[in-house]
Amino acid sequence: MEANQKREETAEGEMSSKAKQEDGHVKYRGWKAMPYVVGNETFEKLGTIGTSSNLLVYLTTVFHIKGVQATTLINVWNGSTNIATIAGAFLSDAYFGRYATLGFSSVASFLGMTVLTLTAAVGTLHPPRCGGPDGPCRGPTPWQLAFLLSGMGLMVVGAGGIRPCNLAFGVDQFNPRTVAGKRGINSFFNLYYVTFTASVMISVTIIVYVQSSISWAVGLAIPAFLMLLSCIFFFSGSSIYVKVSPEGSPFAGIARVAVAAVRKRRVELPSDGGSSSAAAFFNPPAAAASINTRLPRTDQFRFLDKAAVKTSEDEVDPEGSSPVDPWRLCSLQQVEEVKCLIRIIPILWAGTVFFLGITQQSTFATLQGLQTDRRLRGTTFVIPAASFIVFSMLATTLWLPFYDRVAVPWLRRRTGREEGLSLLQRIGTGLVLSVVSTVTAAVVERRRRGASAAVPMQGLWLVPQQAISGLSEAFASIGQVEFYYKQFPENMRSVAGSFLFLAMAVGSYLSGFLVTVVHRVTGDGVGGWLTEDLNRGHLDRFYLLIAGLEVINFLYFLAISRWYRYKGSAASMEEEVELPSTSR
Repeated sequence: MEANQKREETAEGEMSSKAKQEDGHVKYRGWKAMPYVVGNETFEKLGTIGTSSNLLVYLTTVFHIKGVQATTLINVWNGSTNIATIAGAFLSDAYFGRYATLGFSSVASFLGMTVLTLTAAVGTLHPPRCGGPDGPCRGPTPWQLAFLLSGMGLMVVGAGGIRPCNLAFGVDQFNPRTVAGKRGINSFFNLYYVTFTASVMISVTIIVYVQSSISWAVGLAIPAFLMLLSCIFFFSGSSIYVKVSPEGSPFAGIARVAVAAVRKRRVELPSDGGSSSAAAFFNPPAAAASINTRLPRTDQFRFLDKAAVKTSEDEVDPEGSSPVDPWRLCSLQQVEEVKCLIRIIPILWAGTVFFLGITQQSTFATLQGLQTDRRLRGTTFVIPAASFIVFSMLATTLWLPFYDRVAVPWLRRRTGREEGLSLLQRIGTGLVLSVVSTVTAAVVERRRRGASAAVPMQGLWLVPQQAISGLSEAFASIGQVEFYYKQFPENMRSVAGSFLFLAMAVGSYLSGFLVTVVHRVTGDGVGGWLTEDLNRGHLDRFYLLIAGLEVINFLYFLAISRWYRYKGSAASMEEEVELPSTSR
């Protein structure tokens, strides 16, 4: 691995002078910047996940908030952190840039975690213990609750800026015009997800144990300290980072194309072919400062092309580069960028259904685990029911380095693609594995229900469905991250980073809706699928229902994939360009 990195760094060094000429004197440091970027991301995830993973227990046991109210608060908080990524991405791409947004958000997260730590460490900042001299359990006072919510609010601000920007900022450090840079970007996507899953495993085991069994003050102080380390790592690399400047609000251009196309709805499009047809469109040279890839005209969404048709009523500046009325005449480049965004929406929907299945695997698997024999044979250790999800993360963590260093080079030699599999092929593989995982869960649940109460099923039977679920995430989740990053216009990469969290949020909402509908339709008594006691219900049928939805989703994804046109080409994608013969 180290040898490969050194070869890539050497290749980037050989291209440095050329990169400076092509990229406006930008010096890409590639892997040399990764210790700071990855260190920032790793400690940030450890801090954030270490704080949030056990927050529900903290609210109910320390702040004495009722379970339903605490659950609602956590759901609103989690939803807010995901929705905040849209606002953070917009501000980053439009006004502040990723470096400033990440710096500000990292500090906000650290302050939020510090506030939460204080609520546990300072006695006056949380309610007294139950059964003490003050009598029965008392909930928080208004100012105690306000102090707690201020810390959670700061964490929302932090998550809103960090989540959509940290991946894109890491990719910014590689030169996308060199072979070494492209391979570095592909490897970084995998490395990013490895750090995520590893951080989750450490958080839900070690940090949660400290919080629940030793001290809440210490258990919350550890994530706050890790977040401080994240800030230190981030700012330590400031001198070598590539800092991409924002280009203004990208959504204004989208609105202008829509308005211009409507205003010119009666304008006839020129016939395809010939120089006269091309001349009818307003297609000025790209601005020198623009970071967006030059896009050719495509044949999809032809109605939008009317926004770029130059009529006798349209006027441009003396240089011929800008229209006098940008709400009536747009460039062909602007139109094609809007088309890129429209094409992504159907893929986003397929991703939300994928996360619907993943969400069910992580929630109901805990209930399954509670009714199994979780003792490790030959020992007295009992696996916590909520810890079976670790096997999913472990499968992802172990698979990704193998995929990056072994599977991708093998696939690269056979497919001629830089990434081995195309982006949509990788997502599709994850969708198929998700179906396999859900069907496996149904089979295991049927076996568990068939076991006698005296001899319950071994809990380790839940490992296969979790492991396959982890592999499906390794393909589909990372595939989506890459897809959004590479298919969005370059000036919207932070928005691209927020789309994965948007898919996760919508998938969670759909999951809750599906559970509610199935519970009401099937009932909670005999014949009900989702009863309080799983032995009286039919969770296996619910899993099969989800598997059916996933199969429909995969067929939908296949149809969308055939229709989809990758950015930069009407028929093929940049990643499918064959490699030089020396790479084969």
